Amino acid sequence: MNALWFYAIFFIVIWGLAFIFRGKESIDIHGPLLMIKTTKLRGFIDKLAKPKRFWRWVMNLFIPICFIFMGIMFYSLIISLEQLFVTPQAALIIPGVDVPGSPIYIPLWYGLAGFVVLIVVHEFAHGILSRVEGIRIKSIGVLLLGILPGAFVEPDDEELNNVKPLAKLRVYAAGSTANLITAAIACLLVLGISFYIVPATFEVDGVEISSVVPASPASEFLKEGMLIKSINNISITNSSVLSKSFEGIKIGDNVTFVTNQGTFNIVSSVNPNNKSRAYIGVRTVSHNIVREEVAKVWGYDLPWSWYYLVNLLNWIYLLNFLVGTFNLLPLKPLDGGLMLDELLNYKLPKKITNPFMNSISVFIIIIIVINIIWGTGRGLLMALL
Repeated sequence: MNALWFYAIFFIVIWGLAFIFRGKESIDIHGPLLMIKTTKLRGFIDKLAKPKRFWRWVMNLFIPICFIFMGIMFYSLIISLEQLFVTPQAALIIPGVDVPGSPIYIPLWYGLAGFVVLIVVHEFAHGILSRVEGIRIKSIGVLLLGILPGAFVEPDDEELNNVKPLAKLRVYAAGSTANLITAAIACLLVLGISFYIVPATFEVDGVEISSVVPASPASEFLKEGMLIKSINNISITNSSVLSKSFEGIKIGDNVTFVTNQGTFNIVSSVNPNNKSRAYIGVRTVSHNIVREEVAKVWGYDLPWSWYYLVNLLNWIYLLNFLVGTFNLLPLKPLDGGLMLDELLNYKLPKKITNPFMNSISVFIIIIIVINIIWGTGRGLLMALL
């Protein structure tokens, strides 16, 4: 849980500096909300917004796509209720923190880089479309809501309220659209590198432990970086063989791991997500080595740049897609909620749309909170204990 200490120290330092310099014009503190503002990037956003016809054409294309994702995300959230207490999943993804029960673990630095990219493209997209529609940008900055980081582009509310409904939809949809486009570009690059460059540069030489879940059966024995040679006398040559070797393991079985650092006997426990399945608590990746013909030309170190690049792009893709689509939920003040509210207000009076939007927002918040408490909260408690 070293990453949690990293976050704790970071946020203590940031909040401490904010209180020391809170008299400065660029720093605002409102209860748990800390905002650091600047106006220096407004000219840069104005330059990016100059091809107005192009940006409007792109957003007109993506507005219906955003509404489709809104429906998919809302349906997925409803379906999650059915499985929540049967196969719970951790609802928050925290870079560097391996939460028991979470289907995903994001390495710290890849995760932080991915979050920076998604926040920058999201907020700059809102700023660009604001300027395309002639809306003044008051400030740009970063924020902390307690310990939750974010960024913002602050348009003039009065000018935003006075533009046409379609213009508002373009501004609201811009952030998630930018995330989806970024995810698509990153995904294409990952596929290109993975299918053509990586196989030509590396060859698979077994399976490596990429992380060990805290408080899991494996946490007392196995470590990140170990190479798995065999499991219960089954030779592990690749990830496919590894998956098959786990299929026959039952709860309470004694599992023998032979690694490059010794032999370990581990008793499997109950899977946090499914009480009928066994659980060890290791995440693995293919162990690659540089091909000899490549090493003769480029050495053994430089080719690994492709490996690091494809990992970074993979997390940029995944985080932009997950956060971009999550932001399209019909929940105010998320972009999806603002879009749905604007669409409903176009034909219906506010006395109908306001209660409806308030009700659906409360409903979604309740589901999200339950997921966080039962998923992430339960998993973090397991890790801490």
